[in-house]
This record gives sequence, C-alpha cells and structure tokens, in this order.
Amino acid sequence: MVYKIVLYAFSILIISFLLPSKYSYSLNSIKGLKIWPYKNLVAEKDFYLQKSDAEIKTEQNSVTRSSPLYFKENSKERDAKLTELNELIKNSPGNVVYKKTKLLLDTVYENGVIERVEESDLHNSIYVVKSGEAMQEQYSGFFTIDKAVNYFQNTLVNQPEKEKVLENCIKYLSITVFYDKSLSESTLKNSLEHISVYKTAVNTGDILINYLDEITPQKREIISEYLVSQGRTKESDLRNYIGKLIISALLLGILMLYLAFFRKNIFGQARQVTFIFIIVVLSVVISKIIAPQGILFFSALPFALIPILVRIFFDSRTALFTFLITIMFCSFFTADKFQFVFIQLVTGMGTIFSVVEMRNRKELLTSALVVLFFYASAFVSFNLLMGTDKILSQKIMYLPILASSLLILLAYPFIFLAEKTFGFISDFTLMELCDFNTPLLRELSLKVPGTFQHSLQVANLAEEAIFHIGGNALLIRAGAMYHDIGKIDNPRYFTENQIGEVNPHTEILPEESAKIIIAHVIKGIEKAKANKLPDAVIDFIRTHHGTTTAGFFLNNFKIEHKGEKINEEVFRYPGPIPFSKETAVLMMADGVEAASRALKKYDALAINELVDRIIDYKISENQLINAEITFKDITTVKKIFKKRLMNMYHVRIEYPR
Repeated sequence: MVYKIVLYAFSILIISFLLPSKYSYSLNSIKGLKIWPYKNLVAEKDFYLQKSDAEIKTEQNSVTRSSPLYFKENSKERDAKLTELNELIKNSPGNVVYKKTKLLLDTVYENGVIERVEESDLHNSIYVVKSGEAMQEQYSGFFTIDKAVNYFQNTLVNQPEKEKVLENCIKYLSITVFYDKSLSESTLKNSLEHISVYKTAVNTGDILINYLDEITPQKREIISEYLVSQGRTKESDLRNYIGKLIISALLLGILMLYLAFFRKNIFGQARQVTFIFIIVVLSVVISKIIAPQGILFFSALPFALIPILVRIFFDSRTALFTFLITIMFCSFFTADKFQFVFIQLVTGMGTIFSVVEMRNRKELLTSALVVLFFYASAFVSFNLLMGTDKILSQKIMYLPILASSLLILLAYPFIFLAEKTFGFISDFTLMELCDFNTPLLRELSLKVPGTFQHSLQVANLAEEAIFHIGGNALLIRAGAMYHDIGKIDNPRYFTENQIGEVNPHTEILPEESAKIIIAHVIKGIEKAKANKLPDAVIDFIRTHHGTTTAGFFLNNFKIEHKGEKINEEVFRYPGPIPFSKETAVLMMADGVEAASRALKKYDALAINELVDRIIDYKISENQLINAEITFKDITTVKKIFKKRLMNMYHVRIEYPR
C-alpha cells in the first residue's frame, strides 16, 4: 500500500508539471493548413507585427524615391535683366531684335525657369515656396535653361536676324525657381525617421482569425508573429498549478479507487498497477512533446493503443476506464477539447471490440482497420453535425486518421516489451507456448509420452470447464501442458509411464517414493525457470497438487507403521494452494484425469463417483479456499468432467426404461 501511495503521488507531480496552463498554439499549429481548424484565435494582449529588415529597407527606398523636392522662387536676377531689356527697347523703339527677344522671354518667364536637377531625383510633383507658402507644381510645367534655349531655337527657325535674337534671349535668360536642397533633405530625413518598425497593431480582444477562415499569407504572418511573441511572455501562476494538481489527483484517484473497489486482483499486484499508471503518465508525456507540433501531428497519435494494451493483459472494463482517464488528461493539450474527447472515445470504444480475443497477428491488422473506420466516421460525422463540413474538403486533415490507424501495428512490439518488463503474459505468448514443437513440450512428448498424453487430456478437460464457468482458456491450456514437466527427470516412477515395466516403487520405502513423487513439483519449477516460462504458467506447476499429500504412499506407510505417530508433512506437497479460478480448475482436472486411469470399470456410475470423490476431497482439504470459484462453478465443472470422461472412455449412457 505504501508503494501504491508513492506511485500515486509521484504520478500526480509528473502530470501536474506536464499539463499546460492553457492551450497555447505553436508555429507548427498552422503548418500545412489552408483553413484554421481551431476555435477563434483571440489576442490576449496588445501585439504589434514588426517589419523585417528587408521590409524596412524597401520602405526607406520607397520614401526616398517619393519624397518631394522643394524649390524657392527668386526673381531678382530676372527682374534686373528685364529692366535692362526694357530700357533698350525704350531707347531703340524701332529695334525689332529687342522686341522679339522680349516676347520670347515673356513666354518663358510666364511658366518660370527652374533649376535643373538630376534625372534620378525627378518626381512627378514638386513643391515651390512662394511668399512662405509651398505650392505643389509639376516639374515638367517649368522651363529649364536647356529647355528654354531649345524653345528659342525652334521658334526662331527661318526668322530674320535669328542669331541676334537667340543671343539676346540667352543673355537675358535667368533662373527664377531654385532647388532648396536643405529643405528637401530635412523633409526626407524627417520622413525616414517616422517610418514605423511595426506594420500591424493588434489590440487585446481582437480576433486574429476565425474558426474555419482561410489562412492567407497575411494572416499566416500575423498569427506566426503573435505566437512567437506569446512564447516570449509565458507566465507561471501558483493558482494555475494548484488547479492542475487537483485535477491530476482527482483523475488518478478515481483510477486507483476503481482498481481498489472493482479490480482487487489487479490492485493487489504492484506490477499491474504500475503498468496502468505508466501508460497514463507516458501518454501525457508524449502528448506534451507532440502537441506543439500542431493538430496534424497530435491527431496522428495512436491513442487507441491504450485500450488495446490494457485489454491484452486485463479486462475490457479496465481498458475502457484507463482509456477514459488518459483521454481526459490528453484533452488539455488540444484547442477543441470536446471534439478530441468525442472522436477518441468513439474510436477507443470501437477498438475494444476488436481485441476481445487477440491470438493472431492478423487481428492487429483488423484492429487497425477498425480504428480507421471509427476514427474517420467520428471525424466526418462530428463536423457534419457542427456545420463545419468546410474542413472536410481539406485532404490534409485525413492524414492523421490514416497515420493513427497504421501506428496501431506498434501494439505487437509494445506487448512484447510489456511482457519482458512486467512479467505479463499475452495470448500471443500462450499460443506459442501451446505449440507442441516448443523445446520443452517436444522433450516431454519424446521422453515421457505417458505424461504428455496425461497433460494433453488434462488440458482438454480444464479448457472445456473454464470455458463454461468463465476464465482464460488459453492460459489454463498452457498451464496444463507444462504442469508435469518435472516428471521428465524420473519418468519411470510415475504410473502413466510404467506400461509393461516393473514398478520401481516396490523396491524402495514409501517415504522415499513420496519424496521422488513430490520432487516433480520442485523440479518442474526449476526446469520452467531455466526455460524462461512466464510466472503465470509456473503458477500451475506450483499449485496443481496444492498442499495435499501423496496419499498412496502415506497409506502404505501407515500400514507398515501401524500404531506409531506419523509425521504426514513428509508426504505433503509444498504448495501453495490454488489462488485463481484457472489454477483451481487445473488441480481438479489433474486429479480426476490421473485417478480415472486406475478405474477397473468405465461406466457412468464409476465415473460419477470418481469425479465427485476427487473434487470433494480437494474441497475437504481446503485446497480451493483461496480461489475465486463458487459452488455453482464447481457443480458445472463436475458435470463437464463427467461428460468428457465418458466420451474419452466411450462410456455408453444408460437411459431409464
């Protein structure tokens, strides 16, 4: 009990540490997904989506290219030159050259003459500061010096006195709009300084993405950055850990109470309780590791392995109860807990039906197909019911179903590992042990064929009886086949092997004979351990005679020492007495089959009397008090033994006339 308390407390601490404070998504949650399969993702804090260095660089280049150029209007030089030109016209009113010059300059100055800048700096719009106010203008709407000269030349084509007019135009041409480099650069600098390193702001409570929304590249980026920022600010809360501690204690406590009240045979075995708790804890550990990889990986975990492994070594109800507790723990690692529990429970319960009897490897494949059917059916039907059939169109969502089904095939190596680690025995191993070509049974059949035939008949009797009263028929058959392997060393001292030979017991004392006969139990145990037989099979060797005596030799000794005080312990088997339904039935079958060989007459009356006498003797010797077998079971066993013995010895049943 102390060990179980320590195991319980240790399991609580491990699971409490592993359980998440709340379900948190990971970057892997959105890998490969085109539709968001979780509930609405709501921002739990203010969040800013930061730009990458490349994005900031691109934006800086864009701002630089689009930053406006500033120019200032300055007409002092223009006014001075025009004043000079007007004086010349006034003094020479008949000079046509000056008048044409004035007309051309007026046209150019009306548009303005702008200072030339580099082509790479030209933009569609510029700003010209006039009287302290910046007015947006088009650079192409102004004349530059080169543009003005080209204008003069084109206008004066074929004009008389062209050269003089052009010379005067160039002489009196001046820039009226000058590039303001300092203002332009300060404006650009200010714009660059105001470039934000963030491109999106999300406030607490904002929905980042809704259930079943398409995951666009923009949303994928926002979600990814949000999850990264969320991972940087994990907070521990004492109240949260206390909650996890209580949940772990409740669920594991319920499991322990179930074993204590309803499965006392399991609760009484520390190894069996340890195995069940290890399955629960290991499932939580694996869930903790796989959950951050996303829904596709987590859904691919073969949770249906849990009821298979437990059912192989225990019963269906224990398998279902263990599976239920485990699924409740693992659901904390998912976003949609109800959907997870529903699908996994349907799959797990359906799987249990496929492992009621698992004796062949092909039945593992059957279990995998059953898991595939129930998993797919539960997944599709749930989404149809909830109106989320949009997710059913995503082929990638079916990959976990297929993977989980295929991973069920891992049951076989896990069964082998559990057998070697905990000393359990599965139907696979029992089937292999019952093969007559195993070294020990082959040796038994070759060296002591009489004992081998006796074991075979005992196996038939015991298996038939246990089938009707309930129990492990395969286990009792294996136990029956090996229960007398201790007779291999001294076969001539046992009656079933003395066909046509002199009985060696006539030449030795009764106590020596009893010692040889009793020793076959100890030798059988030693031989079984040397051949690494499972403890469950060795138990049949230990208990098939219980603590009864070698009655024939004890009676002979009493006759020879009549009136003397006799120590019967010399003639008593070491035990222990049977402690299970299977070992009890084997003891009865062994006694009945051995005694039936000594019958002088095989009829219904003799067989009835024999079966009743042998079994009643076992009861009177308190050999069955530790076994979970009822008087109703014993009555059924008697009927089956009588019927089988009559068939074996071809007894004709007499009907009343």
